[in-house]
Amino acid sequence: MNTKLIAACFVVGTLLAPFAVRAAGGDSDRAHPEAFVKDSVITTKVKTKLAADKISNLTRIHVDTDRNGMVVLSGNVKNQQGAEAAVSIARKTEGVTSVQNNIKIKKEG
Repeated sequence: MNTKLIAACFVVGTLLAPFAVRAAGGDSDRAHPEAFVKDSVITTKVKTKLAADKISNLTRIHVDTDRNGMVVLSGNVKNQQGAEAAVSIARKTEGVTSVQNNIKIKKEG
């Protein structure tokens, strides 16, 4: 009985090992807790500044930060000035090394 249980566990473990390795290496930015915390702090700073700005549609912008401090902005704004304001705010944020602007201009209507 024990032999069958051990054999079954070995087979299942062998079949699941590639998935575990893939999942562990899937997001290299989050491999180290320090990098994750640093990324989160930068992202939070940028989001807070966007929310505090007087332009209401800046709250609809998504912010992501990689381990090197590069911020990626995405989402929709009503006009070019909104996109430029978001990029400017992100660039002025401490810890940001560069900004990638993926914001789209989408007029409501």
